[in-house]
Amino acid sequence: MNELRALVTGAGGFVGSNLLRELYGQTNNITAVATSAKDRLSWFKGRIIESNFYELDWSNIGQVDVLFHNSGISDNTSVDENKMFFINVESSIKLFSEAIKNGCKKIIYASSTAVYGNSSAPFIEYKNEKPISIYGKSKLILDKLAMDLADNQLDTKIIGLRYCNIYGPGEKSRGKSASMVYQLAQQILYGQPQLFKYGEQKRDYIYVKDVVAANLCALNYNGSCVVNCSSGKSYSFNEIADILSEVIGIKKKIEYVDNPYENYQQKIECDINRAKSILGFSPKYDLESGIGDYYQSGKLTEK
Repeated sequence: MNELRALVTGAGGFVGSNLLRELYGQTNNITAVATSAKDRLSWFKGRIIESNFYELDWSNIGQVDVLFHNSGISDNTSVDENKMFFINVESSIKLFSEAIKNGCKKIIYASSTAVYGNSSAPFIEYKNEKPISIYGKSKLILDKLAMDLADNQLDTKIIGLRYCNIYGPGEKSRGKSASMVYQLAQQILYGQPQLFKYGEQKRDYIYVKDVVAANLCALNYNGSCVVNCSSGKSYSFNEIADILSEVIGIKKKIEYVDNPYENYQQKIECDINRAKSILGFSPKYDLESGIGDYYQSGKLTEK
């Protein structure tokens, strides 16, 4: 991998920065694309381009072997359909096409399990893909167009990773979009933990180090595909609170409040057999070990 020319979009973000740190230890030929994030990437001695990914000047980039695309709008509550589709769909496909023109043979991009909407768990690729948010719709369309592009560009392999509730060091910057793991930890540490009645809703979480590992598995796969990227196991919010309380060493009584959201999913869980069989990806961390590692990093308890 040492000679690979890699382009990483969203390099200053949650997943992008974790991926960049891992790649930096394996190749010195990386161009990181980030918006106003040089201060957050002070440790990175490679090339940084401060730009939106959809405004890149390719004449300043040159040849690229692999593109890791982790930039875009990730707000699942956004209602700006025009902006969402311009950035997540049109601009992403344009980025892929430009990368291919510049010699790129492998494109690995962030998709989302939001494509499944309110479908029954476990989620399986190409089954019951019924997104209910604009964000989910944009990712489903991107997946379809990306696979169409791959069919017409046989020399370039494209892999979409459908991320599912990522948590871990670096997510603090996401604010209200940070995982329930981080937000509930902060409530236990510094406030009053609250859950929607009665905390039995379940979610599938994946530790950010496993997401990075999935990207590297995709790098080594000689094909095009879209796969779920999760732990494959769901936990209730009550179970998350119990794990956090044990790891942090603070036990507080949970306050249960009414859920203001309609169509709130009771269970999110992914089938990851396709990722295992196609990419050879198996998550290393379950929620207990992931939260433990997160805590040891010192980032879980940062206010």
